[in-house]
Amino acid sequence: MLVDSHCHLDFEELNKDLELVVQRALKLDVTILQTICTQISKFKFIYEIAERYGNIYCSVGNHPLYLKEEGVVECTSILEFCQLSKVIGIGETGLDYYHPDFDKLSQKKSFIEHIKASQVSGLPIIIHTRSADDDTVGILKEQMQEKSFTGVIHCFTANRGLANACIDMGLYISASGILTFRNATDIQQTFKELPEDRIIIETDAPFLAPSPFRGKINEPSYLTHTALFLANLRTKSFQEIAKIITDNFFRLFTKAGR
Repeated sequence: MLVDSHCHLDFEELNKDLELVVQRALKLDVTILQTICTQISKFKFIYEIAERYGNIYCSVGNHPLYLKEEGVVECTSILEFCQLSKVIGIGETGLDYYHPDFDKLSQKKSFIEHIKASQVSGLPIIIHTRSADDDTVGILKEQMQEKSFTGVIHCFTANRGLANACIDMGLYISASGILTFRNATDIQQTFKELPEDRIIIETDAPFLAPSPFRGKINEPSYLTHTALFLANLRTKSFQEIAKIITDNFFRLFTKAGR
């Protein structure tokens, strides 16, 4: 059994053939999927997907790159959706300073509002960080001092320093298909050394397909390639690593149940 902790089933590349996408995942024993919200204005559509399938859950939140369209959503607005049975996480949220026209102040405000929703609801936060590691860690530490919360750094591509800081705060680290790329040696070394009880995996589909599908549309069934690569990296059997990362997912996303 495997769990795709982070995919985007509402995106057209996957949604147009959603039934086939889900069936292909199940055929390879990728039995649980979490479809991630990037725009609260589209949450209704995302939740309908989760309701349609017994094995699909979802999150609620605004991605930092959609803040121009969505604005900074307040904690209370996020909490309105957290009571829904299929909502198991908050995000994806965080900081993205990669593009030159980003609004740092709005991103920080949005990130903090999502963290507050996590603190109140108890749901884990799904964190996106790109070219913003220092601010990400600073906000996480500051908010953690106010009230503890849990969460995951999704699609981890940063340095070991960020991983260590997040592990020290009790957060999880998620590997995407990037882990399998030939030039991702630093990321591979990080995931080789991380505590095994803090690792989960994801596809981030339809993006970042693992080798040998790099450059193609990604989908949840491809998660098996990332899991196998991680198993070899950590000198585990596929079955051992599958159990470890699946147990970790359910320990983090407790609302999903088993």
